[in-house]
Amino acid sequence: MFAAATALIAIASSDVALAQSADTAAESDEAAEETGAAPSIVVIGTRRTDRSATDSASPVDVISSAELQQQPAINMLDVIKNVVPSFFVPQNTISDASTFVRAPSLRGLPADNILVMLNGKRFNRSALVQVYTGGDTALSFGSQGADISSIPSIAVSNLQVLRDGATAQYGSDAIGGVLNYGLRDDIGLELQGLYGQNYDNGGDGETYQISGYGGVKLGDRGFISLAAEYSDTNGTSRGVQRPSAVNFATQFPNLADQLPNAPGPVQIWGTSPSHGWKAVLNSEYEFSPQATMYLFGNFAGSKADQSFNYREAVATTATRFDGTNTTTGTLSANSAFRHPIYLTSCPTGNATCPNGAFVKDTNVFNFTTLYPAGFTPRFLGETKQAIGVVGIKGEMDSGFTYDLSGSLARQSLELSMNNSLAPSYGPNTQTSFNFGTLIQREMNLNLDLTYPLEVGLASPLTLSAGAEFRREEYEATEGDPQSYGAGPFAVQNLYVQTAPGVFAFDSTVTMPPAASGYGGTSPTFAGKSNEKSKGVYIGLEGDLTDSFSMGLAGRYENYDNFGSTTVGKINARYELTDSLAIRATAGTGFHAPSPGQNNVQVLTTTFIQGNQVQVGTYPVTSDIAQFYGATTLGPEESTNFGAGFVFDPGNGLTLTVDGYSIKVRDRIGISQTFNVSAQDLIDLPSLAGVGVGGSVQYFTNGFDTLTRGVDVVSTYRTDLAGGRLNLTLAYNYNQSKVTDFDPGVIGATQLIDIKYLAPNHRATFAANWSLGDFAVNLRESYYGSWRDANDYPIRQGNVSTGAIIDGQEFGAKFVTDLDVSYTFMDNYTLTVGANNLFNTYPDKIAPTINNPIYDLTGSISNGSVYPRPGGPFGINGGFWYGRLRIKY
Repeated sequence: MFAAATALIAIASSDVALAQSADTAAESDEAAEETGAAPSIVVIGTRRTDRSATDSASPVDVISSAELQQQPAINMLDVIKNVVPSFFVPQNTISDASTFVRAPSLRGLPADNILVMLNGKRFNRSALVQVYTGGDTALSFGSQGADISSIPSIAVSNLQVLRDGATAQYGSDAIGGVLNYGLRDDIGLELQGLYGQNYDNGGDGETYQISGYGGVKLGDRGFISLAAEYSDTNGTSRGVQRPSAVNFATQFPNLADQLPNAPGPVQIWGTSPSHGWKAVLNSEYEFSPQATMYLFGNFAGSKADQSFNYREAVATTATRFDGTNTTTGTLSANSAFRHPIYLTSCPTGNATCPNGAFVKDTNVFNFTTLYPAGFTPRFLGETKQAIGVVGIKGEMDSGFTYDLSGSLARQSLELSMNNSLAPSYGPNTQTSFNFGTLIQREMNLNLDLTYPLEVGLASPLTLSAGAEFRREEYEATEGDPQSYGAGPFAVQNLYVQTAPGVFAFDSTVTMPPAASGYGGTSPTFAGKSNEKSKGVYIGLEGDLTDSFSMGLAGRYENYDNFGSTTVGKINARYELTDSLAIRATAGTGFHAPSPGQNNVQVLTTTFIQGNQVQVGTYPVTSDIAQFYGATTLGPEESTNFGAGFVFDPGNGLTLTVDGYSIKVRDRIGISQTFNVSAQDLIDLPSLAGVGVGGSVQYFTNGFDTLTRGVDVVSTYRTDLAGGRLNLTLAYNYNQSKVTDFDPGVIGATQLIDIKYLAPNHRATFAANWSLGDFAVNLRESYYGSWRDANDYPIRQGNVSTGAIIDGQEFGAKFVTDLDVSYTFMDNYTLTVGANNLFNTYPDKIAPTINNPIYDLTGSISNGSVYPRPGGPFGINGGFWYGRLRIKY
């Protein structure tokens, strides 16, 4: 049988035990809710089906359905952030398309170093490659990870988080760990409705959520279930009026009501308003004891509307404090308003005024005709998600198991903008733009096999083998011509008339190309690109003695864009006593560059000292990137080590402590920016979309990191005052640092952010007490201090040197969540509660040379008061809510 299993490697794949054990995990969760015991069966990190969270050789967190649904957050990212200490995701207040698809980090590693699964099958990547430069994306800059926000909590039976490298078991991306969402398969009906809002700003952030789950039997042989959710969230605002807008209203009171968002701030710092739906289908049918067919899928759609930066119509001055000195600073007008568009073309055939040039006279156009008080673009993103998985699995009398499956997935992100303009098109500008659609498509084929080998040891050895075929495709569709183009007024050579029919050169004025705020996909970069890969694996694990278990895994994969790689893993667990065991793992891993990373093209607007500048990110295969030295991307490679112990004395107490070290080489990042000169534009005309004074960047393998940390998880169950009390303490210490880098890729602020953007210390204490129909949940979260050097690069106290020394340090905080539930009439449960009960905010932005505080508003120049990424728990403050649950 060993030979037969090995022969099937060429047509097999990687995720067998996961899907096979989903039923067991769901039953474990249901029992956990009834008895108060923690869910025990784990189905990731092993091919065995008899492992628990405490006797697994790799550290695994098992989060129950009840704990996931307890969170009032409508985004799965925020749900996981609240309960998994090593999981980090910023709020993303204004971060271009990254606001629509936020990128998380696990153990300080980027989103595409986390493998996400549904029922043990690979979940697709998002359509967005993270190219926004800022603290919002600093830990996932350049990544293209999965968008788990499309998964509704009500559909999940449990979430298992493997805190261990697992590329040898599951393929590319599992460097930092694995998130596996087990889907519900219980029979019954459940409905939930939630309403809540924030404490501040008059109670903004109003949230409505309606969700439901229904499961029915298919005779005695199967089931079908459907879970769905609809949510609508109003935006929040935690900034103040920009000082330039305060000045404008004072100078032009008759135009004050035409300021964007009047009478509120012209620029919104907070959560963008959004609405959307999510659905999950799950089903199985047993044709025979040896063959069960399954079908499941996830479908979702969402829309969000984001504020961009305000574009000032006039220049003003205001007093500011930089931490040391009080000075008067100039708040510049946006480049679209600094000079008019000259409309008179040079006379045809005039020798002193060449064709294509313009006459500097009074025939002009000003953008104040469109926006007399300036403008704030609104950036719109519409995300659509679909993945379907179908397969057949079974177990023979001999114990041989198989799982054959295939999946198709597609995610798209359509980007557009209102209330903007294309400066280089002058009076013919649009005010609304379609930037095109980004699309990620994936196909996976898998066959997984296991066989128990009886060789006279303490348990059978589980032999596993398999192979996988995967195809990924990335597509960008063309945007409106004005969204990316350089119009007729991009460069105006101006001449003045010195005598009848005689002209002399006066000056050259420019207008930025493309739409103000973002750039659409041009025909040059529109189109599809794909990547194919094939992989095979083999594994062997089991109990060698009653006290010692061990596992081995190896994997080979071949990619058509960079070649092949081989990785391996070994883990072991040894019981010192009945209640104390030690465990350890070691392995290698990799992340293959995605078609999106190889082919993304994005044009964005940034502001440097008030000047609007275009920044273009271009594919490494493009003439633009290669003009500045781009080369082909290679895979990231990793080495993982972990060791820890499990203490389980059997009296309701469990304690696990696990240390880890993750070395990642040749990490994929984004190069330094290369400024476009007039000569560059002559040498390469395709640079016109960026324009003179703009900059270019591209993806490259440019640095190595070392991540070290420790996870501590302890649970205790007892009785208190006649009720059941469950206590959990989870702590994570994590620190990443760059050990080697190309200075052309990594700058000084990135070195700091990789090390300190996520708090190095994070802890969560949770208590659940229930008595009869009453239940109380309390969670106290500790967030250690953190820094954001990219956005706030000079620490107060060092401003006199003017040098970048450190990022501003934002202090440690405690955040308290509390909810109380009452079940009545058996089937109805009412919950009232608050997240961030005591309305805690991160520290305010400190005055520095780079970010002085203006006297007019007590904010920096863009009106923000709190750090723009939101930090580890956001800048919205307290949120109260009520929820009604009906379950039959």
